[in-house]
Amino acid sequence: MRAYAVGDIHGHIDLLKTAQALVAEDRAREGDATAPLVHVGDLVDRGPNSRAVVEHLMAGQQRGEPWVVLKGNHDRMFSMFLDDPYAHDPMLTRELEWLHPRLGGAMTLASYGVRNAEERLREEVHAEALAAVPEAARRWIAALPTHFLHGEALFVHAGIRPGIDLRHQVEDDLTWIRKGFLEDERDHGVLVVHGHTAIDKVTHYGNRLNMDSSAAYGGPVSAAVIEGRDAWLLTPAGRVPLRP
Repeated sequence: MRAYAVGDIHGHIDLLKTAQALVAEDRAREGDATAPLVHVGDLVDRGPNSRAVVEHLMAGQQRGEPWVVLKGNHDRMFSMFLDDPYAHDPMLTRELEWLHPRLGGAMTLASYGVRNAEERLREEVHAEALAAVPEAARRWIAALPTHFLHGEALFVHAGIRPGIDLRHQVEDDLTWIRKGFLEDERDHGVLVVHGHTAIDKVTHYGNRLNMDSSAAYGGPVSAAVIEGRDAWLLTPAGRVPLRP
């Protein structure tokens, strides 16, 4: 039950393509063209070309690539803004909003040609965004799944609420959780493959695998291969074991 994973992208199309190329090289070595490649979310915000990332992933799925794309909290905030410019994600602290410079929403809109969003009237920005973001992309982002179970690996963006059956997990946790999950060392019954919490490099903690290697802050978009609960980082020199 092999699967591939790509970590948080945050608008870095070139880094995404580099990670996907490493997956293609491993596929060629293994003779495996069908194992799913799971992108763990946060396609947009903070980076220079979120539009290109969205369009690249949509096009890949449309031509039949075995790509799974999950919803991250930043993708959720983008979708919420398009639905309602005054919507506030309930998991976000009250003093922040999607267009705040810390979150990078304005950079996503800039990739669609909507400039200086954080400095202008919200209604004006929203109207331009609705005109600029294709309806197909808007529907695709809104419909992104929150999890993907494959063999002994559960792929999510942020993590899970420990001790809760997968059928009863909620989107708020799957896209946002940190406290209560990151410090939990119990066996979740599966290897939880996630992103969301930026670290220096992909790390295997035994019960979870964090794929977020800080692309939003100057790091790479990383790729890994998971077989059962074992994992390897993909590099230009081949597989590097990821051990707890």
